[in-house]
Amino acid sequence: MSIKKIDIPYHTGTLPLYVDEKNLKAVITPMEPKPFGKNEEDIVLEALANPVGTPRLRDMASGKKKILIITSDHTRAMPSKVTLPLLLKEIRSGAPDADIAVVLATGLHRATTKEEQYVMFGAEIVDNETIHVHDCTKDEDMRDICTLPSGARLFVNRLAVECDLLVAEGFIEPHFFAGFSGGRKSVLPGIASYKTVNTNHSYKALAGPYSVAGVLENNPVHVDAVAGSRAVNLAFILNVAMDANRKIIAAFSGDMEKAHLQGCEFVSSFSRLPAVEGDIVVTSNGGYPLDQNLYQAPKGVSTAALCAGEDGVIIMLGAFVDGFGGENFQELILSGTIDEIDEKLSKIPPQETISEQWSAQIFSKIMKKHTIIAVTTNIDPEVIRKANFTYAATLDDALEIAYAIKGRDAKVVVIPDGVAVMIDKS
Repeated sequence: MSIKKIDIPYHTGTLPLYVDEKNLKAVITPMEPKPFGKNEEDIVLEALANPVGTPRLRDMASGKKKILIITSDHTRAMPSKVTLPLLLKEIRSGAPDADIAVVLATGLHRATTKEEQYVMFGAEIVDNETIHVHDCTKDEDMRDICTLPSGARLFVNRLAVECDLLVAEGFIEPHFFAGFSGGRKSVLPGIASYKTVNTNHSYKALAGPYSVAGVLENNPVHVDAVAGSRAVNLAFILNVAMDANRKIIAAFSGDMEKAHLQGCEFVSSFSRLPAVEGDIVVTSNGGYPLDQNLYQAPKGVSTAALCAGEDGVIIMLGAFVDGFGGENFQELILSGTIDEIDEKLSKIPPQETISEQWSAQIFSKIMKKHTIIAVTTNIDPEVIRKANFTYAATLDDALEIAYAIKGRDAKVVVIPDGVAVMIDKS
């Protein structure tokens, strides 16, 4: 008997999965992309020097007095230690006396702590730059901008409309209902009010056929986010793509749609892979920072579901050091059976969407067909079970549970990082 060891991302490291090779059907990982250059800084500088669809940022900044940069929060692996100093230098070369501030796009997430900011940006940035942490619940900090294509009102952080140049940095990877991350998502959900984000993440919006990974056209989540970003004049973006080691391999700058689309096409070129169906599918959220809580876990699980056939078992590994990650999500996922939760959510009108309900909705949709075994040590097993998951303390235990359900000859598909790939079932 030959055993294959596969490392699965977990928090800041990995945990080993051992699968008998007679059971192992496939290990799905992104293809090896060809980097734009050898040095991360050089890749970013080249992108800033050659923007898509806009003048160079230093020229756009010339004469501006108040400039705002939107960046990611603690839940995202944005390499801001590399990108943000270069972005600031580019802006200051055109507007040396401008008042520049940075706002963390927390969306519906908790506030990013000062300690986390030091990890994300380094002391030079945190100690010397003006940094704001967006709070989607502070109505007094929001401005009512316009009606979006969905009919939702756009309420956005006043900082975005009080500046005379709005810039955003981010990274691009597949996103399981917005198509891709990056670009317009810096504004919506990044610095929007919970009222706007809730409607953008409504049951109706996520239930549609276009709200899936890799799709932008006709995707209602994307369409509203683009309209919202245009409404507040997001003038320039810097977006990067990263490899499995989270090193920058490509960068795209310029127009919010044109540069983003180029980045999405690049990411698609190595992350879009054909479906391989298995009886058991093992995945994760790619480790830290995206596996900090259960709330984010549907991202990797959604990828696994595309390879799990009609009734395959999904094994979900996550550190979940912040527990459930959201009070509303926790309350919803613990509120009843899967069918009861889904029925309750399906009756909520878009304008009355509950914050974080999208996570319960996606989990419920998947668990109607698939048993999900949650492997973690940071949430009480009984609470995990009450949330409609099957609990396992280790990957070995989870695999044994899955074999008991699907049989000893069950075929296993492993997707180590379920967020890093797009599964093409066509």
